[in-house]
Amino acid sequence: MTKELSFGFSLVPTLDVEGHRALAAAAEECGLELLGIQDHPYVPDYLDTFVLAGTLLAATSRIRVFPDVANLPLRPPAMLAKTAAALDLVSGGRFELALGAGGYWDAITRMGVERRSPAEANAALEEAFAVLRAIWGTGGPIHHHGTYYPVDGLKPGPAPAHPIELWTGAQGPKALALTGRIADGWAAPIPSYLPYEQWTAANARIDEGAVAAGRRPSDVRRIAQIVGEITDRPGDVRVETGNEPVRGTAEQWAELLARIAHEQPFTSFVFWPEHQSLEQVTAFGREVVPRVRAAVV
Repeated sequence: MTKELSFGFSLVPTLDVEGHRALAAAAEECGLELLGIQDHPYVPDYLDTFVLAGTLLAATSRIRVFPDVANLPLRPPAMLAKTAAALDLVSGGRFELALGAGGYWDAITRMGVERRSPAEANAALEEAFAVLRAIWGTGGPIHHHGTYYPVDGLKPGPAPAHPIELWTGAQGPKALALTGRIADGWAAPIPSYLPYEQWTAANARIDEGAVAAGRRPSDVRRIAQIVGEITDRPGDVRVETGNEPVRGTAEQWAELLARIAHEQPFTSFVFWPEHQSLEQVTAFGREVVPRVRAAVV
């Protein structure tokens, strides 16, 4: 039985709006299903990720868009729920939501948000999931008496066009266990944050969290995110340890992703081009992806 796979690429939200539209159109045309947009609101020459998401959803008709990953400390979940539902409704159900508990705290605090410890950040992330799902649900007013995101008396709505998946960008053991307990998916951090040799243990931690919560490990979508370049000449793509970008031919990329899909529970693969270009995105969609699909059975 063929393993169901999905593929996409991650985009840096520079000010080149027309270039981003062209990349999104090319990705959709060559069959990619996912488009991630990095979220770093403190970078002065980056567009707002959610505004750009709306622009790219309007310029496409099939590809699904998600923040890769949304900076939760700078985006309170009640408003985030409204924004995500609106994007999903206007796009006909093509928006997913990946959340990060906070990484670049020095930059985040410059925007007026208090620094959180890892334990506080995880607790806030769990609260955010509860608030998001409550606002997307039905019933009477919401009474969530949380430490970080209290919501008292807010009525749910609007509901999104489809059940928006909530993914995390978890890295630490406790955040990974939390992902297993409550998340719909894990958008694995790129190897510069989570080196290749830690992927197996990270997936195992998610599995353990899922089982402890009475869930199946397969209930949590696993999304591998890999930085690199598709080249004309063969390179070294063993990708067993460290965090070096992958640089190799389309055939080598396909062999690598197929091996990862066979060895680990990843079912989605997001390409982070070292040099963002139409050529790289198209090569991934037309030359790498079909080979992976053929090899993974």
